[in-house]
Amino acid sequence: MPRKKSTNPETILTHFVRTRVTEKVYLRLEKISRNSDCHSVGGVARKILSQEKITLFYKDITLNAAMEELALIRKELRAIGVNINQITRSFNQDKTETKRAFYVLKAADQYQKIDAKVDELLIIISKLAGKWLQE
Repeated sequence: MPRKKSTNPETILTHFVRTRVTEKVYLRLEKISRNSDCHSVGGVARKILSQEKITLFYKDITLNAAMEELALIRKELRAIGVNINQITRSFNQDKTETKRAFYVLKAADQYQKIDAKVDELLIIISKLAGKWLQE
């Protein structure tokens, strides 16, 4: 099946340009392509030749600990949510009052765990906001 024709023929790359560069220049272009919105060394060279902007992405390693902690809290909240769903299903299946009361108490315990995790989240978020909004 043939490729669709472009709606904007001016953006089609029609001319082939070939060049050689030193190892040092190639490594520099490769580093730019890894840390930017360009997908290849050729894309970097193309943007440089056409004087287009190259968006570089930087990873702030000072946030690694906070991100790991947020991911852990997310995992714990998901597990608590699964527990609450199981308790709710058991609650709805049982018709005796004593078992239903037991499930209500278990669900209340799970909701208290959620409250503690949300408090942790708010503390982390306030620290991140303080760091992010520094002037």
